[in-house]
Amino acid sequence: MATFDGAIAAFAPTLPLAVAYSGGADSSALLTACARKWPGQVHAVHVHHGLQAAADGFEQHCIAACALLGVPLIVRRVDARHAPGQSPEDAARRIRYDTLALVLQQEWGGAVQDIAVAQHSDDQVETILLALSRGAGLPGLAAMPAHWERGGVHWHRPLLGVPGAAIRQWLANHGVLWTQDPTNADAAFTRNRIRARLLPALAETFPQFRETFARSAAHAAQAQDVLHEVALQDLALTGSPPEIRALQRLSRPRQANALRLWLRRDHDTIASAAQLDELLDQIAACTTRGHAIRIKVGAGLVERVGERLAARRSV
Repeated sequence: MATFDGAIAAFAPTLPLAVAYSGGADSSALLTACARKWPGQVHAVHVHHGLQAAADGFEQHCIAACALLGVPLIVRRVDARHAPGQSPEDAARRIRYDTLALVLQQEWGGAVQDIAVAQHSDDQVETILLALSRGAGLPGLAAMPAHWERGGVHWHRPLLGVPGAAIRQWLANHGVLWTQDPTNADAAFTRNRIRARLLPALAETFPQFRETFARSAAHAAQAQDVLHEVALQDLALTGSPPEIRALQRLSRPRQANALRLWLRRDHDTIASAAQLDELLDQIAACTTRGHAIRIKVGAGLVERVGERLAARRSV
């Protein structure tokens, strides 16, 4: 596993840099180290979710800490309440990332294009275990990338190879104060139960589990990259939206692969395994002009329109 100092030394974003700053241990270490490495080139962004009474205290801590570091801070207050049927954690995560990207666009107009977030190797293991528990495919097992780009924003996770304990030791060694989110001890959240119960058991049984899990995630990410390339090639042949007869000339696994990319890329929706199986069955049975296809997929519908598939939001 990487050391904290080694990870920061290897981190080479384009400056100036924004850091997502919650006030917790991990983001406090990341912000402090980056501010010391690049004085005057680092900005902090704090997202106030408004989901708990302690949130105002987090904001005040971040304001005081950034004043001591000499780091400009932008605070954004959001409504991160989840919709019915949506995971509270997923809802908060989505609004947080959307807000961070929006701040970069609105506040700096493209002058700041790189932002760092503070997930570490324990977070990566938790993500893999959650993916396994849900029967996820390669995208889930690939877990979190160390770097990705979306909408002109370059996202970085420089601490992804560093254990959480090493980060807290660095904070103690350097006398950096941080806030403790009380929900981190709430066993109602699956990630907290993994952190409190499973990680110690894994460490006892498989001492190198962080390294081996990281390798497995890297293998899954590499395989997913290949599938993405194949899906792009197949969609170039079938068209987008896909032509049904062209889809039928592909093997069933390649049909599934192409349809996943089409739905995610063009319609921002993900089909469940059962929905995708039903859609593939209907495509296979679609041999006459009068054969209709109309299947619920994610938050919308996939249906036949002429000789092609079409997707739309449910009304």
